[in-house]
Amino acid sequence: MRHTQEPVGSKGDGSSAPPDVLDALEAESVYILREAFNRLDKLAMLWSVGKDSNVLLWLTRKAFFGHVPFPVIHIDTSYKIPEMIVFRDRLVKEWGLDLIIGRNEAALAAGMNHKKGRVVCCTALKTEALKQVIGEHGFTGVIAGIRRDEEGTRAKERVFSPRGEKAEWNFRDQPPEFWDQYKTDFPPGTHLRVHPLLHWTELDVWRYIRREAIPVVELYFAKRGQRYRSLGCLPCTGTIKSKAADLDGIIRELESTLVSERSGRAQDREAEDAFERLRADGYM
Repeated sequence: MRHTQEPVGSKGDGSSAPPDVLDALEAESVYILREAFNRLDKLAMLWSVGKDSNVLLWLTRKAFFGHVPFPVIHIDTSYKIPEMIVFRDRLVKEWGLDLIIGRNEAALAAGMNHKKGRVVCCTALKTEALKQVIGEHGFTGVIAGIRRDEEGTRAKERVFSPRGEKAEWNFRDQPPEFWDQYKTDFPPGTHLRVHPLLHWTELDVWRYIRREAIPVVELYFAKRGQRYRSLGCLPCTGTIKSKAADLDGIIRELESTLVSERSGRAQDREAEDAFERLRADGYM
């Protein structure tokens, strides 16, 4: 795991953000996390082990004085990059996390894999696995580390986003949210997805990781001219050309890149509306 103690704003190379920007982002996310914990009866957090969800865990520990007061859900398709699982298990022990591992065992036993189609595979091994966990444990809300700038469909999200009876997302019927006025009083039985990082950008995330010395998977750092910019399942996640071997290098690279963050995700390229269909059905 990479750590750094260098504070944001200490370098004059253009790769820093004013500390008050990160402070404001942090404060808003902490407020959202506490509001969700106060308003929802049974809460859990999705943890993909990627950079965003690690920042989300860090913010949660700040919000609740050093611990995470609800379970964290890791959806394990059995095809994750091995380094991600090693990192996950290490952090569970170090941070004392209550980990729930969700797997669609029936689909795996029936031979589900990416060769049957990436959207089909993601639906079975991610979306359905998550629905199974929610149903089994009766979670009324699930916190997720998505950001609006990551992908066009996610730009339509709300911070407190109601889902249907089967966790489906109707992006055409979402409550208005003005400033920090969030609608949290929904009819009984409504399932909510909560998005405390919705207002962050990819650069914000990496600058915050640098400032706070948040551990991340080594796969994000370049080796032999390649690195992962987004992490997922091994058969469906590619690397990008990069010389960014440390946090400063990643931040400098992102300030000038024209390549989208999810360019290495195969399911996004399967069809123009593939990701929107996945999310409408209950995907993260």
